[in-house]
Amino acid sequence: MNLEQIIFTIISHAGNARSNAFEALKYAKEGNFGKAEECLKKASEELLEAHHVQTDMIHKEAAGEKQEVTLLLVHAEDHLMNAILAKELITEMIELYKIIYQTKGATYNV
Repeated sequence: MNLEQIIFTIISHAGNARSNAFEALKYAKEGNFGKAEECLKKASEELLEAHHVQTDMIHKEAAGEKQEVTLLLVHAEDHLMNAILAKELITEMIELYKIIYQTKGATYNV
């Protein structure tokens, strides 16, 4: 894979992860925590795929195979870090929604 393919692979997986995390939040707002958990699982899988690509780049660099740092690569890393942060924050928000639903005595889907 060339550098551009690597970059767009990271961006693609990060974007999918972020979308899945926000979809999870939407389901949590509706009280559908089962679907929310499914979406968070998908987000985690996408982040893992992006992380594998990133780790491979790090290993190659550590072995002496330097990569050119381009604005596009920085952009990809930014996407990945934002997706990770979004998933972490949304996971916490979903836990808060669960507490709110329990406090109100509302029923929700697990």
